Amino acid sequence: MKSAFFAFFLSVSALAQNPYLHPAACGPANIGFKVKLDESQHDHLQPEPGMARVYFIHDTGDWGVIGYPTMKIGMDGAWLGANHGSSYFSASLAAGEHHVCARLQSSLVQDRTELLHFQAEAGKVYFFRTRLIMSRQVELLELEPLDSDQGLYLTATYPLSISQPKQQEEPREHAPNSR
Repeated sequence: MKSAFFAFFLSVSALAQNPYLHPAACGPANIGFKVKLDESQHDHLQPEPGMARVYFIHDTGDWGVIGYPTMKIGMDGAWLGANHGSSYFSASLAAGEHHVCARLQSSLVQDRTELLHFQAEAGKVYFFRTRLIMSRQVELLELEPLDSDQGLYLTATYPLSISQPKQQEEPREHAPNSR
């Protein structure tokens, strides 16, 4: 029994140190988001001087919001925000290369992460879309650049996502029984 526990401990420690299981583009693993949707009309924000603007849109297709997982978006090692259901949010960013992470926040759906990088130019606006595609045979998370016409259309159609980070509990270690 002790050797099985030791082997399990080593494998978990090795997995925790594997950068591909928690990529550098993502934020801390123990951060989750609470999301509220604002259904009012919003103007498209233009980039601040010397900066770029990026919009992250989650498209659920025909899925409803109830029971649907939250989609966390990170960039360059920090979480930017989250979408729930068909929604969007935007962020201002400096020109240069950026690494994006999209990760499901759910205990009901298997952990999925998608990554991409892009070169942002000052004064430009970028749109990215995430989609969770599920069927009996396939469960697929997509993160893709989006044409600006489609991005403008979806952000005019979907509600604005307002997300607040919350620290999630770490798994507790069990204290040995004392007698």
